[in-house]
Amino acid sequence: MSWSDDTPPPAELHPEIPHPARMYDYYLGGKDNFPADREAAEKVLALGPLVRISARANRAFLQRAVQRLSELGVKRFIDIGTGIPTAGNTHEIAQRVHPDAEVAYLDNDPIVLVHSRALLAGTAPGRTTVIRADLREPKVVLADPTIQRLLEPGEPVALLLFAVLHFIDDADDPYALVRELLDALPAGSYLALSHATADFAAQGEGGRGPAIYRAASAQLTLRGKDEVARFVEGLELLEPGLVTAAQWRPDQPPADTDPQVAIWAAVARKP
Repeated sequence: MSWSDDTPPPAELHPEIPHPARMYDYYLGGKDNFPADREAAEKVLALGPLVRISARANRAFLQRAVQRLSELGVKRFIDIGTGIPTAGNTHEIAQRVHPDAEVAYLDNDPIVLVHSRALLAGTAPGRTTVIRADLREPKVVLADPTIQRLLEPGEPVALLLFAVLHFIDDADDPYALVRELLDALPAGSYLALSHATADFAAQGEGGRGPAIYRAASAQLTLRGKDEVARFVEGLELLEPGLVTAAQWRPDQPPADTDPQVAIWAAVARKP
């Protein structure tokens, strides 16, 4: 992000504290980040090439998942923990398939809101909304008028939780948070999620990434495949099930790194 010496970034953005959304933007090659974000991100990238590969695989999974859900007839999307907008956003994909598709982006970070609202300037009003909300407060999320309207009976809804659950500590009971949101969705709705893991890290290396994030504005909790599978218990997994992000319905030839991308991914239907 470019700020002149005469116009420093707003204090509420806390540019001196690494932020996961800005670090993720840096992994993807974006420019919406500050020196503190880049410094922390470089420490994570130093852990190995799979860090950046995994970030890009996660972004590509988001795009394929939204495309597939749109093809299945979903026109209502609730995207929580959206991060800084980049190419191929949820609303762009969904509205390309269904021009009347509605998307609500939710995030608790001021910088994400600023960028999201700038991105959406000039789009069809009412079809895409940006809401400041926190996944840790599902009752507040569900009480929002836009969300209430999207949850009106009769239409399936897609709840999107891409690369956000690993920023929810065990103490906050992420499983209960997800269950409360799922319970509010109409039958036939979907959950799409991705989650960072240390399942493929070398022995003794799994704690290095979370240690770096301790200096950031959100902590990182890596979970194994069995732990991630708990989020989709009771739901009907779409093929190919719970796999690495690169292995979920790939649209290009497989790479040698696909089975070790450090992101578990799944899309599942609520019966």
